[in-house]
Amino acid sequence: MKMKFRHSLLAKYLLIIMIGLALWPLIIPISILLYNTPGLLSQNNVPENIYAHGDQIARMWNEEAAGLADASSENIHQKLQQLSAKYDKATIFWVDEQGITQLRFPDSAPIPAEWRAGNIIQFMKNSYDGDPFTSVAMIGKEAEQGFMVLQIPRALMVNEFQHMDSRLLYAIFLLIIFLFIFISWMFFMKIRKRLVRLQTAMSTSGDTGIPEPITVKKKDEISRLEHSFNLMIHELTASRKREQEEEELRKQLIANLSHDLRTPLTTIRGHAYSLRKEIVSTKGVESIDLIESKSDYLAQLIENLLSYTLLTTGKYPMRLARVDVLRTIRTAAASWYPVFEKEGFEVDVRLSDTALYWDADELWLTRILDNLFQNIIRHAKDGKYVAIRMENYQSFPAIVVEDKGPGMKSTSGNQGARIGLTIIAMMVKEMKLEWDIVSTENGTAVYLYSPKLNKS
Repeated sequence: MKMKFRHSLLAKYLLIIMIGLALWPLIIPISILLYNTPGLLSQNNVPENIYAHGDQIARMWNEEAAGLADASSENIHQKLQQLSAKYDKATIFWVDEQGITQLRFPDSAPIPAEWRAGNIIQFMKNSYDGDPFTSVAMIGKEAEQGFMVLQIPRALMVNEFQHMDSRLLYAIFLLIIFLFIFISWMFFMKIRKRLVRLQTAMSTSGDTGIPEPITVKKKDEISRLEHSFNLMIHELTASRKREQEEEELRKQLIANLSHDLRTPLTTIRGHAYSLRKEIVSTKGVESIDLIESKSDYLAQLIENLLSYTLLTTGKYPMRLARVDVLRTIRTAAASWYPVFEKEGFEVDVRLSDTALYWDADELWLTRILDNLFQNIIRHAKDGKYVAIRMENYQSFPAIVVEDKGPGMKSTSGNQGARIGLTIIAMMVKEMKLEWDIVSTENGTAVYLYSPKLNKS
């Protein structure tokens, strides 16, 4: 399934980055506009500062001085008094042609009463581009009437213009940066949430032991992964269904085969028994013995196959009860004693007289012992020895069935023995018992015990 680039996660994140880059060229002019907006909105409501424009004041001062050409001292005094009333925060004075200070506003201004060359030079030096702002104009067209001076503190010349609080401007910058980070964080959090959802779906099994499929809502890379996951679930479900059908068919086949083999096996046994009544040669008797032996083995194998099938399908009934294990073992050993005696085995039974109780199924215990005794007959005949005793094992009282045969390795290729041991393992597990096998070339010992000690 081919995915379009516009649906991919890469395209979405590139879009976030491009939006972020596109915002930065707009941030600076917008910030400047916001910074000056209060002043622009309130500019019409603020009275004009008459001290703000130094070039206009200097031009005005020179024009006023030129207009006083040939004016009398009284006229000059009157004009300066008018200007002092207008510029009441400024210092105004004039000096006549003799260098005598004629008038000053305010009277307390530190102005020398008589001006000499040194005073003028020092005054000009201090006033040049200094604070206060100083404008000097000659009265009239020539210096024959003296000069007049206007001094304004530069603090008064600042035009009142309102600006946005710089802290608010910084807050706007931080808000934009935070917005970009937040959008990026949300983008990756959504990705993480979807990945965690997919991980949870992978690790959560349904009733069949297979995870449930998930709903695919988008068309990006993660959605493709989700689609692949659903496809895998579908294939696993189909495979599990085929496996169950094949397993069911196999079990049914074994059950039918076990049942169908019983009839011809019974017929073979019947004819072998009839032949024993006839007069046959020694070699014929040996053949009859072999037929009966193999028939018994085949019957045991069929029984094991049927039991295994019933156990794996849960159709082999188990009824747990408080069972005297030693009594069950004695009964089973007594039923097998003629067989062991016929085969020439030495039977060594050493069990306690005190009852030993386990929570178990008595029929299942008998079946376990039958399989153990059958394996000894089949695979440990050379040892001619079987022992059934009770001893402590793993800190628990255990039942031990021991032989002196060649060991388990020599029978590892025999499927009949393997199925019998498999049945024992399944029954022991279902009854929550424990068992161990210790096998060497000198013999095999099987330990059967209960991890829950139940004594009378």
